[in-house]
Amino acid sequence: MLGGCVMSAVTTGIGVGPLVRRAAVRRAKWGRRLPLLPALLFVIALTQLPFVLTLWFSLHHWNLLAMSPPRFIGLRNYVFAFGDSTFLGTILHTLVMTVSIVFCALVAGGLMALGLNRPFPGRAVIRTLAVTPFFIMPVAAALFWKTALYNPTFGLFGALTASLGLGRIDWLSAHPVLSVVLISAWQWSAFVLMIILAGLQSFPEEVEEAAAVDGASRLHILWRLVLPHLRPFLELSGLLVAMYVLENVAVISLLTGGGPAYATTNLSYYVYLQAFSAFDMGRASAYGMIALIIAIALVTPLLRVVAGILREEGRR
Repeated sequence: MLGGCVMSAVTTGIGVGPLVRRAAVRRAKWGRRLPLLPALLFVIALTQLPFVLTLWFSLHHWNLLAMSPPRFIGLRNYVFAFGDSTFLGTILHTLVMTVSIVFCALVAGGLMALGLNRPFPGRAVIRTLAVTPFFIMPVAAALFWKTALYNPTFGLFGALTASLGLGRIDWLSAHPVLSVVLISAWQWSAFVLMIILAGLQSFPEEVEEAAAVDGASRLHILWRLVLPHLRPFLELSGLLVAMYVLENVAVISLLTGGGPAYATTNLSYYVYLQAFSAFDMGRASAYGMIALIIAIALVTPLLRVVAGILREEGRR
């Protein structure tokens, strides 16, 4: 019997040790997590509660002008959305403007980065001026372009077309989509410039020098060596610019008001019109949910590509 007690005590001691250690590890982990818990709860309340409320509103008929409480109608708002030709048109407009802005910003920002990567007198000043557009508020930038550049009477673009014998063109009326694309690409090309310039500065100089010694031209070095090195930077820039353009409301509102005939209305601005012009909160919520699904569908492949590139870089 004494031997059994000794064996029981030994077994108990052997079993208690790992349990105590696991409990200590759990306490240490929670000790590190608890300070982050208030911030986590705040983020959940700030992001997920509005999402749940929007989903709830999208299943109701709720027009503020009717002065009646929300009435549950199920998926009728979603059915109406796919029968709304204007809403379906804004999906196409959103795709066209997003692709155009991202492409122009990448080309302009990349070319400026290639030029500013070379040493020349006053390079620091030129770099500072080149990235300035990104730090201008979108509202201020839109008002400046609308009055100082696009205005047909005293705007710069009107004076340039008049000097070429084309007359003073009202850009916002004659070319509304191009006007929105130009200002957005101008502002976000500065952001692309900063990212691409950082990528160029991380390119090893000895590789470029070795290629030049072997007789490779600058164009060949750019195409075969520099651009593959810049691929993750270009894709990250395109992803971030696309995420912003999808929710671009201020520039469209101030420049064109979505017109003419909804030609410059993207999904985000159409949701805004439904909510604060038609005051149909139920329909606006349904349109917002559809816009969110489309945005996730567009951005997710880019996120996967960027994540894959970062994983490959981490293995090196």
